Formats: sequence, C-alpha cells, structure tokens
Amino acid sequence: MSEIVCISPIDGSVVDRRPTLSGSAIEAALTAARQAQREWAATPLAERCAKALAFLDAMLAMKDEVVPELAWQMGRPVRFGGEFGPMTDRVRYMVANAEAFLAPLVPAGASDASIRRFIRREPLGVVFTIAPWNYPYLTAVNSVVPALVAGNAVLLKHAAQTILVGDRFQMAMDRAGLPKGLFQTLALSHEDTSRIISAGAVDLVCFTGSTAAGQVIERAAAGTFTNVGLELGGKDPAYVRADANLEHAIENLVDGAFYNSGQCCCGIERIYVHESLYDRFVEGAAALAAKYVLGDPRDQATTLGPMAQARLAQVVRDQTAEALAMGAKALIDTTPFAADRGEGAYLAPQVLVDVDHRMRVMTEESFGPVVGIMKVSGDEEALKLMNDSVYGLTAAIWTSDVDAAQALGERIETGTVFMNRCDYLDPGLAWTGVKDTGRGATLSKLGYDALTRPKSFHLRSLA
Repeated sequence: MSEIVCISPIDGSVVDRRPTLSGSAIEAALTAARQAQREWAATPLAERCAKALAFLDAMLAMKDEVVPELAWQMGRPVRFGGEFGPMTDRVRYMVANAEAFLAPLVPAGASDASIRRFIRREPLGVVFTIAPWNYPYLTAVNSVVPALVAGNAVLLKHAAQTILVGDRFQMAMDRAGLPKGLFQTLALSHEDTSRIISAGAVDLVCFTGSTAAGQVIERAAAGTFTNVGLELGGKDPAYVRADANLEHAIENLVDGAFYNSGQCCCGIERIYVHESLYDRFVEGAAALAAKYVLGDPRDQATTLGPMAQARLAQVVRDQTAEALAMGAKALIDTTPFAADRGEGAYLAPQVLVDVDHRMRVMTEESFGPVVGIMKVSGDEEALKLMNDSVYGLTAAIWTSDVDAAQALGERIETGTVFMNRCDYLDPGLAWTGVKDTGRGATLSKLGYDALTRPKSFHLRSLA
C-alpha cells in the first residue's frame, strides 16, 4: 500500500493525502462491480438513463464547491466556472440518443418470413476509466456515463492531481441512487492499476493521458484480450488560409492556445499562416496574448493560472529555451508577468516566430502556454507541415471556403477536422485520434459501440 498526495500548484500546499487500496479491498471492489453489473444490465434502459440524469443533477448542485476546488487542485482560474456546460451537453446528448444508438440492428436484404435475425448490443461488463487532471470532469464523463447507460459497471481511477474529482463523482452517483458497487472510485497506485489490467479483471480500459503511459497500459493488457481505448498525446495544428477572417482567427486561436494554461488535449500548439496574412496575424496574436493576467486562480481577475505541476512548466521552459537557442524569436515580454519567476508552476504566455520543425516546441507535445507560428506559401506547404507529426487528435482550418476546408481535411492525418473553430468537442461526433494519439472512440454512436459487444440472433421458426 502506498500513498496518493495532491499538491496544489497555487502555493505548494497539500490538498489531499490518502493511502491506496489494499489488495483485498481491490478484489472486493472488482467482485462487487461484477455482481452489481449483472442486475444493472437487466434494468430497463429508461431507468438507466434516468439515473444518469439524476447523477448530472447531483453534480450540477455541487458547482459552487467544485469550481474553487478545481483551482486548488490544478490551477484553472475560477472565472471560467469549471466544466459544467460541456459536461451537461455530453451527458444529455448521450442519454437522449441512447435508445436509438443501442437499438438492435436488423440486417438489410430479404429473408424467409420464418426467420427473425438481428444484432443486439450487449454491455461489455466492467469498464475501467483512468482519467487525467487537465479536464478531470469532462474526460471522465465521456466514458463513465455512456458506460453506465449501456449497462456496464464502472471503476474510476482519477489522477492524483485531481483526486477530489473522483470523490465528487462518487458523491453524485450515490445521490443518484445507483446500486451499490455499480460505480466505484478507487484510490490506486500505478502498480495497482497495471495489475488490475494484466489480470484481465476488467473488460474495457478507457485511458486519457500521455503516450508513454498509454504504452504501459497496452503492455499490461497484452494477452488478456481486454479492450483498450486510448486518447494520448497531441500537437494539434491550425492553418490560417489567405481567405480567412483574420480578426476571428486571431481571437479564437489565441484562446485555443492559452486557455487552461495550454493544458488542453486539443489545444492549439502550432499555427501555420498564409504569407499574405502572416505579419498581421502575428502582430495581433502577440498583442492579445500579452493581455493575459497570470496569477492566483482564485482571483476573478486572473485569466491564466499556474500549470498543474512545476515539472510540467519546466518542460515548456526547456522547449522554449531550446527554440530560442536555435534561432526562434519570442514576442512576449514576460517581465510584466510577476508570478513567473523562471521556476515553479506559474508560467507566462509566449508566442514564438522564426520557428521550424527542427525544434521540439513544434514537434513534441508542450501542453503549456506557448505556441509557435510559421509562415506558409499555401495549402500544400501547410498540409505537409500539419501532417509532419507523430500525433493526430484535431486540426483546425481558418477559411471562408467550406469545400476547400473539407478537401484539405480529407488529407490531414487527424481524428477531427475543424473549420473556423478549435479546442472543442461535439458529443455527436466521435472523439478519436490517429497515430501516437491513440485508438478507439468515445461519445457519438461509436462511443456506445465501443462500450458494448455485438451479439447476433438467427431465430428460425418451424411452425
């Protein structure tokens, strides 16, 4: 048994400290989940959906407590109000469409009237969600709620940095009246987590985190035939075409790069701008980025809080320093950002130009408040650079030509293509990635497909 400790990035104080579960407690949780799931799978879908909505209501009732709690745990400014709007959209969408998405599939083609045939979606059993700290409610809810609606039991392991979020999920599920054992938040070490997976004790692992951690999970699952869904690293690009609405592109891309201190799975980390707009775009982006207010996230005036951990901020500092040594130019004077003392979790925003793909800041995940901007001659150069990455979660194109955006999007190696927006998730579309960003999908109908297994029925009547 080890210990989980959550250290606040605000001042280094201990937010929470707790022991991990013993081996016997883990076994008991797995047994309880299996038992509860059998009865839950036989519960009518309408009742399962009602419980999911009751969970949402219980979670929304905690908003005033959750927002400052999030600031303490991972540094997001309270002025942004938590994750309740998108969480509500996702839960309500997946519940509202559950009946249609989970309906039996009747194959096309004529058949004998004496034969009834269809494909039914059945729950997998126990779903193990391993959630990250950057959007601790949204990333967890993507799999947790649809899994329950589909008839599964769910075990949630939350990140140490946002360990209290797991408690909030448990409170809301309990208040919604879910059967005992059906949903459980578990305090687990990395070793415990790997043991659960390698033992084949669960039926699906839903993980959001780094590519390196995803590789550990895949190795743990090897040979068990356990399903694994992975949303891993990213280096999401944006391309501003010559026909883009420049003002809109500047406003949205600066927000897409620096919201949540750049700690967004689909945040913009590199921008390619057509040469005809480049100078004006760079000038506007730098001016807007310089207006951020870096400080204590509990202060309503703060628009940029600390990064979740000092070591993560150091990664960004190292990438930036390397780029500058290789010829890049920093456009933001960081001296007015008093909270950034060159160390620790507080990090000023930075816009870099004269960058190229020799630099890690343009090729490796930064996950912090820095963005590089490159000038391009047109679509083909932009496309080549956007695809020059081991990652592929989202890509954004700024243009007034929908057909051009679609044509380019079809050639971009990514999970989602955006036009004139970024850093967004539509619950009606599959949330998925390619290359080292992972595999599998959450949300949409495909999300339910990943949480269930097909079972075919071919029933022949002899009457």
